[in-house]
Amino acid sequence: MKKEEKKKEEEKKKEEYRFKRQLCFPIYLCAKELTSRYNEALKEYDLTYTQYIVMCYFWRVGQSNLKEVGNALMLDASTLTPLLKKLEAKGFVKRNISEKDKRNLDITLTPKGKALQEATANVPEQVTAKWNIDKEKGVLLHDLAKGMIDKLREND
Repeated sequence: MKKEEKKKEEEKKKEEYRFKRQLCFPIYLCAKELTSRYNEALKEYDLTYTQYIVMCYFWRVGQSNLKEVGNALMLDASTLTPLLKKLEAKGFVKRNISEKDKRNLDITLTPKGKALQEATANVPEQVTAKWNIDKEKGVLLHDLAKGMIDKLREND
């Protein structure tokens, strides 16, 4: 009987480790699908999803520096630097070496970057319209995801 119980316990553990049963898997797939949908909607503006979230940050603050952007968006300098170079080449932001700290970059939104905000204003609705999810569930999903992120950051 012990052998049979042990075998059941082993099967239970195997089931727990199947990727489809782990919480991370559907969250990963959801993020992947959302990013793909945003990338599709942003093609006409020559933006990637990551460039878009950086622009969303600048539309809110106007100007910032590399460290603040990285902290706010949870992106490291090795990701942000080439991304900001591309946004600058497109004329959306201007990068300058910080007067206060030569090791940091000050980044400012340009008039062209400000105009992009209005042009892309419909992108979130365009993406979410395809979900077929009511607003209440969307708010709940947002709050749950935000809560998870906050808890995970707390434990770092």
